Amino acid sequence: METTIMKQNHYKYTKVIRVWLFIGLIMLVGQVILGGITRLTGSGLSITRWDIVTGVVPPLNMKQWQEAFELYKETPQFHKINSTFTLSDFKFIYFWEYFHRLWVRSLGFIFLIPFIIFLLKKQLDWSLVKKLGLVVLLTVITASAGWIMVQSGLVDRPWVNAYKLTLHFVLAVLVISAMVVTVANAYSVKINVSKASKKIVTTILVTAFIQMIFAGLMSGMKAGLYYPTWPDMNGQFIPKELLISENWTWKNMINYDSYLFAPALIQIVHRTLAYLLLFLTIRMFYKLRDEVDSLSKTWIKIPLILVLLQVVLGILTVLNVAGKIPLFLGVSHQLVGLLYFLSILLLHYGIKKAQKKH
Repeated sequence: METTIMKQNHYKYTKVIRVWLFIGLIMLVGQVILGGITRLTGSGLSITRWDIVTGVVPPLNMKQWQEAFELYKETPQFHKINSTFTLSDFKFIYFWEYFHRLWVRSLGFIFLIPFIIFLLKKQLDWSLVKKLGLVVLLTVITASAGWIMVQSGLVDRPWVNAYKLTLHFVLAVLVISAMVVTVANAYSVKINVSKASKKIVTTILVTAFIQMIFAGLMSGMKAGLYYPTWPDMNGQFIPKELLISENWTWKNMINYDSYLFAPALIQIVHRTLAYLLLFLTIRMFYKLRDEVDSLSKTWIKIPLILVLLQVVLGILTVLNVAGKIPLFLGVSHQLVGLLYFLSILLLHYGIKKAQKKH
């Protein structure tokens, strides 16, 4: 069966709008990656207030830096983990959290002004306005969930709540997903394959989304720190904590800081889903490659390359844990995982769009 990714001479929107949307997508991905860096450097609780307007300006003199540092000294993270921090140490973690917040503010600025201009010039149809409206709504919800997450680490605990972090991360993934669909629509992406082949893509998409949830829990619980071995988990393929029936309680899932049950469960599921996605993606590639032409093979090669790279990065990240997740490997693992999910989403959207035409 011949497949086509339609390159229309007349797109629905101007080149300027298409480029604007693509820049928006890149910035959204960048925001999630900055969130990962903030998490891995322990910077997320360095700024204890959320001032939408005045928060744009960082401390500019020694007095302001000292005031910000004194506010941080009131947090559980300082008392329980970073009590030896100097002002220089504080400036480092402050930078990443500030940059993370500034990036999302810039994203809103880059989106809002062109949106108003395009709207006034009547260059946006109602379909695109609705799609962008969904992106904006999800972004606002994600930002709100982010502040709720930060607050969870300012009282009693030195880290944010893992479940609130996961909610924040999954919402961010949904924002980017909505933007991917918007961009794909603007670029008229369509991929023709059989209905039977679409099923495996759908299966992979659902599995990958579940994996993103467990990725958030892995990060929130710092589960990677407890089992820094591969292919086993500290000498066992199934951690002993999971073999004791009395451990399967909600209390153990909540108290993940004090008992290994939850980190063990989350990590073994995360690893299992990774193997499953690897198998399904390889199967998808061999199933679809005979249905597509040479140009369209790119769209099924990209997920295959990304999933192979992602598995390698995951293994290297685990093996290089030395009391903390290695920053470069951890961030790379998150980025490639996100790109893999988005590549499957784009493939699924293109197939769905093409089949609607028949």
